[in-house]
Amino acid sequence: KSAAEKFIDKFATWYTPLVLVIAFVVWLMTQDVPLAITILVLGCPGALVIGVPVSNVAGIGNGARQGVLLKGSEVIGDFSKTDTIVFDKTGTLTVGHPVVTKEHYYGMKKADVAPYLYSIEKESGHPLAKAIVNHFKDVKQLTIDHTNVIKGGGIKAEVLGKTVLVGNQVLMTDEELTINNSLQDEITAFEQSGHSIVMTAIDKKIVSLMGIRDEIRPGLKKDLERIKKMGVKNLIVLSGDNQGTVDVIAKELGLTKAIGHMLPEDKAAFIKDLQAKGHVVAFVGDGVNDSPSLALAHVGIAMGGGTDVAIETSDVILTNDNINKLPHALGLTKATSNNMRQNIFIAVGVVAVLLFSLFVGDWLNMRLGMLIHEASILAVILNAMRLLRFRIK
Repeated sequence: KSAAEKFIDKFATWYTPLVLVIAFVVWLMTQDVPLAITILVLGCPGALVIGVPVSNVAGIGNGARQGVLLKGSEVIGDFSKTDTIVFDKTGTLTVGHPVVTKEHYYGMKKADVAPYLYSIEKESGHPLAKAIVNHFKDVKQLTIDHTNVIKGGGIKAEVLGKTVLVGNQVLMTDEELTINNSLQDEITAFEQSGHSIVMTAIDKKIVSLMGIRDEIRPGLKKDLERIKKMGVKNLIVLSGDNQGTVDVIAKELGLTKAIGHMLPEDKAAFIKDLQAKGHVVAFVGDGVNDSPSLALAHVGIAMGGGTDVAIETSDVILTNDNINKLPHALGLTKATSNNMRQNIFIAVGVVAVLLFSLFVGDWLNMRLGMLIHEASILAVILNAMRLLRFRIK
């Protein structure tokens, strides 16, 4: 339940008994049965009971038509108060179709390195691996004797009696491979131009360096600017990619903060830290590795084209893999929360005016009171229906 629904439940625990007590006291003092019944009728919180649910239904319905699936009313309240949105990079801020754009080879020809690299990456589901497989799609596949996936690093494999490493610079360093100044300069240049790095080493010698790029989603910078104007103070990207590439994307999109070399558990710990500091956090991701962060955040937002685990774990789904609907989703939840408060005010205000008028004036009778009471129910329904036409400005 949303905060508004919880308020109504708490309100009802004392409101209904109070109306009954007032009606009984009035009957004891006046012996006027019609007056006591009128108090019971006018005090019935019909508009209050229906006001919040109808706002939720209208808001959720609008979202569904616009490609935003909101899983229940609680997420509406949390999302409307979000001040920090954390993004995964690949497949979220980028289109998720990386391609190899730069490649250097050392001591071996491309034709000699390609079969090893292709064969190892063929068995991986990582987006960068898919980019390499597509790049070498006509290469003969070799038999792999043994494979070891190294978290946050890459893959170590045995192929035709040779030890082959495929991964990032961290993997090469951990395996005690030498990276001379010239190679380090090339790596830095690749990173500063926004490339993800994939290196290959065969029998302790680095034989290739690849730069892989993924395009930023069209129109995303404008969408993020709109989100900032809605009160979101922090836009952060967390990625397992190198810091240089993450910094390039953050600068291009105007993000508040960018952190690279993040493992899934590092992202989850970062989310916890933000929450401990009092931030209301939404996390946007699409992969299996994003699931812990999606579950931990106040609002988990999954891309519709993401993994089943991410979609199941999330609170909001952007269908058709369309992150450009994020401003509409945020604006809609804010409008829905405001609409709930308006309906509560209308419902409580009408009942208060009717009961007050019943005691201090002589113009109100049961028939007129019932007409006003029913009109208030119609008013909250019509007010909620405005959400069906909501569009982000």
